[in-house]
Amino acid sequence: MSVEQALSIIKPDGVQKNLVGEIVGRFEKAGLEIIAARMIHLSREQAEEFYAVHKERPFFDDLVSYMMSGPVMVLVLQGDSAINANRKIMGATNPADAELGTIRADFAESIEENIVHGSDGPDTALQEIAFFFGDGGICPRTRQDCTK
Repeated sequence: MSVEQALSIIKPDGVQKNLVGEIVGRFEKAGLEIIAARMIHLSREQAEEFYAVHKERPFFDDLVSYMMSGPVMVLVLQGDSAINANRKIMGATNPADAELGTIRADFAESIEENIVHGSDGPDTALQEIAFFFGDGGICPRTRQDCTK
């Protein structure tokens, strides 16, 4: 196993439903560490840029509107196979297809409002993390002896 980083977003419906702590707890129980966190309200420009890969898809405008509809919690997760671990914890994109016990099966109401986003591969993770945390904010989970 290799230690890697993944971006996770708790989407507006997850924040509105007060699920931030529940979701973070699931990540931590699975052995993932939160090494960066930021709550933001995406502007149209930010949402369009982040989801530009979907620009030609029919759902793009609805996705952008949804992601602007309320604050999101953006996290960087770190751990062994963090990308795959996060995707397993999230469950299938369509909550109707998600395994019981996953975030989407437990909390999502529809494929359009499915509570969380997660990096789908190493290259995407690097781009997504840089998008939200290129200005800093990554905090290694190390402790120091401060008695000296």
